Amino acid sequence: MSDQREDRAGAVDAPLILFVDDDANQREQYRIRLERQGYRVRSVDGADAAMEALREERPAVVVLDIAMPERDGLSALQELLDADPGLPVVIHTAYPSYADNFLAWAADAYVVKSQDMSPLLEAVARAVQKHPPDGG
Repeated sequence: MSDQREDRAGAVDAPLILFVDDDANQREQYRIRLERQGYRVRSVDGADAAMEALREERPAVVVLDIAMPERDGLSALQELLDADPGLPVVIHTAYPSYADNFLAWAADAYVVKSQDMSPLLEAVARAVQKHPPDGG
């Protein structure tokens, strides 16, 4: 079952970030950091939960892990983009080698996980600016 949390204190019009990662600790750490940046965050633990969340509310950006047990993030990326071709996706993975996979090229950004969260936060901010929620 997915772990879903939303920042209920955040502004309703704040951009929604869908954070997809099977590691509960990482979901929590990034949720906190993204909320501090002014985003609403919904965290889910896998590809199927991400598709369900996309059907409920379109996020401003999806942050997507690749190595997940039920289904890898690259197949999830393809399914997410099939459902919504304009959906901004930031791949966030511990494996830099996936950047060479042509499926990963469809993402707006490819960020390798590290202790420094700033590359991911910057990629999310760029994706939100490049694809405003109102389509403008």
